[in-house]
Amino acid sequence: MRAHYREEPCRTALNRVKGMGFGWSLNPYMGCAHRCTFCYVRAFEQRADRPHDERYGTSIRVKTNIATVLRAELARSSWNRAPVGIGAATDPYQPAEGRYRLTRSCLEALGAADTPFTIITRGPLIVRDIDVLVAAAQRAPITVAFSVPTLNHDVWATTEPGTAPPHQRLRALTRLVDAGVRTTVAMAPMLPGLSDRPELIADVVKAARAAGACGIWAAPLNLRPGTREHFLASLARDWPELLPEYERLYANRSYLPKATAEAPRAAVHSLARFHGIRDRRRDPPRPPKQPEQLSLLEVPTR
Repeated sequence: MRAHYREEPCRTALNRVKGMGFGWSLNPYMGCAHRCTFCYVRAFEQRADRPHDERYGTSIRVKTNIATVLRAELARSSWNRAPVGIGAATDPYQPAEGRYRLTRSCLEALGAADTPFTIITRGPLIVRDIDVLVAAAQRAPITVAFSVPTLNHDVWATTEPGTAPPHQRLRALTRLVDAGVRTTVAMAPMLPGLSDRPELIADVVKAARAAGACGIWAAPLNLRPGTREHFLASLARDWPELLPEYERLYANRSYLPKATAEAPRAAVHSLARFHGIRDRRRDPPRPPKQPEQLSLLEVPTR
């Protein structure tokens, strides 16, 4: 399914967010060609009365002037170098970035402004920008997280139809870590009965350790209205035997019961400790000391 790209300027680049580990979000594109069946952004699209079903991801808005707008916002005397999250609503390294290079331009602006940031992506294209990432990391704390929910071929190919294979992401992770960039693995979202099986969790943790990941974390699937309808319809088509269990788990709720959600998270944490996943960079870029609150960077679930 081919995507249509709409080149449209934006008025603002940074958007205030609450309840996350960063104060601002930045999205050079709107819409995502990865078309993941579980993407929580579908819920936001439904609320905005935009396509959130099979049409989601077929129309991508390209914010052609975002780097210029961003530089102006970062130059304001009121800018306090609060952490910026990149990729909360669309993958900044989806295929369009290969042509438009908007994410790269934004990273250059953030680095020049000594602003800490986090990136979450499924796109190996990020290795193109290792030079910019290293330069930015010498001026402020930065973190890259590769979303790798599973290594299982059938689960990946069915639920993430537009993404690069997981092992390509892990190879890209190794290149970033070797360059000194703090890079982690996000097992997000964990899909009950599909990617949360113990042997599949262990496969990802061991692969993350082998790739040199500086950390690993997991987050459960959430099914808000908009995402819920599309994901359950996809489940009924691809794994109909699991549909009754999902309807039970998510009956009248968008999130899993706490005990159910914590089990795979605990498994990831335990395996990460067992395999010794930690920051092993030999010569990481060393930014000037920042206020403590600016070093506590978390990445949203995708």
